[in-house]
Amino acid sequence: MAARTLMFQGTGSDVGKSLIVAGLARAYTNRGLRVRPFKPQNMSNNAAVTVDGGEIGRAQALQARAARVAPTVHMNPILLKPQSDVGAQVVVHGRVAGNSSARDWQHRKGTLLPAVLESFGRLRDEADLVLVEGAGSASEVNLRANDIANMGFARAAGAPVVLIGDIDRGGVIASLVGTGAVLAPEDAALIRGFIVNRFRGDPGLFRDGMTLIAERTGWAPIGLVPHTPEAGRLPAEDALALERDRETGDRETGSGGTVRIAVPILPHIANFDDLDPLAAEPAVDLVRVRPGGALPGDAALVLLPGSKSTLADLAALRAAGFDIDIAAHVRRGGHVLGLCGGYQMLGRSIADPLGIEGAPGVHPGLGLLDVATDLTRDKRLATVTGQTSDGAAFSGYEMHMGRTDGSDRSRPFATLADGRAEGATSADGRVSGTYVHGIFADDAQRGAWLSRLGATASGTSYEAGVEAALDAVARHLETHLDLDALLRLAR
Repeated sequence: MAARTLMFQGTGSDVGKSLIVAGLARAYTNRGLRVRPFKPQNMSNNAAVTVDGGEIGRAQALQARAARVAPTVHMNPILLKPQSDVGAQVVVHGRVAGNSSARDWQHRKGTLLPAVLESFGRLRDEADLVLVEGAGSASEVNLRANDIANMGFARAAGAPVVLIGDIDRGGVIASLVGTGAVLAPEDAALIRGFIVNRFRGDPGLFRDGMTLIAERTGWAPIGLVPHTPEAGRLPAEDALALERDRETGDRETGSGGTVRIAVPILPHIANFDDLDPLAAEPAVDLVRVRPGGALPGDAALVLLPGSKSTLADLAALRAAGFDIDIAAHVRRGGHVLGLCGGYQMLGRSIADPLGIEGAPGVHPGLGLLDVATDLTRDKRLATVTGQTSDGAAFSGYEMHMGRTDGSDRSRPFATLADGRAEGATSADGRVSGTYVHGIFADDAQRGAWLSRLGATASGTSYEAGVEAALDAVARHLETHLDLDALLRLAR
């Protein structure tokens, strides 16, 4: 028998859809149901490698983890990865299928509905319950034609919808009621219930608000979800989380740890959850620096994270003067680590003969590693294990386009389990680059880096912390949402 399905859409981006689906996936899995997460179309540069050799949004990988199953490409069949001058890279069933401008995408997306429904069918056949996450705002009726992410998918799949609003940003009554008002009647009829998320204060003060929304819309009030502190211990879905940090000041100036690690935040940052395990360490003062600021002179390590548009971010780095700050940091004897796109930036040059990231050409790098990169169309997607030159073990994943070579490759950052030398290190050992993401989530590797920088790791397991946070979010939703009512709405 095919699984029951329930779709969660939002009144806007970043209203908490991903977290609610993850928490519900864990809660229903704990009840003994076979749960599968599904997002027809995602737009994010935060991606994960799947067991079937493709890539999906990291939010769906986290939701799969919440459901205690391995992530597959069918959990997120269409992934858009924004780039600089070429629009977005389009990933279909885990593999790159070209680029598309925003205008072209509005015409192209409808042709991919069969691929979306194929993946949905596969998940439905192996599950008891499929939890579907929409994308962005359900009320963008100007983009409704050919939609495959929200109501277009819901109509095609016959999926009932629960609408989520974020009270923390204000205007939640208007955003929920207004969404129902602007939708076509056939789409609005699919909405069966609503959730108000991120409430702070006395829930009794919004009891009348819940009643008013239900009366105006005819939707079932599923619950008022208070702000979830445990959410901060889970990887964020996309760079909107970094923007929220900037707006609130959270972690902008560091946490006061004994070892300062500085991270330039560039426009096309990718897989930025590489930073989360470091931010969770009490000994680490992780300072995210945006253009307009300066890298702190007392940093022990400057970390250049991944990028979906290396050349554009390298130009942004120079425009912000971060190249001058990094050169001064190296002269003072500081350490530098480049991850993926950051690794490419550290070399002598980056060649783009095929025009993958813009006009074809060769661009000078920062010159801190004696390596050069050629951007290529082939993409390496693989989970890897190995050990760094100091003998510390790690596990992680590779997700990159391009080949890097040069004399500093004779001092590899790591040796992988298959014997392959990976990455590069400068002659003085202070500048390193690697294509491997996720290394700091490995407790042994994170501890080795902190020891190298003169600090001691907390000894806590990062992965165990993620599991504990998922359990806590599930309990939180069990308390504040009517999970039985949600199952009754599913069909």
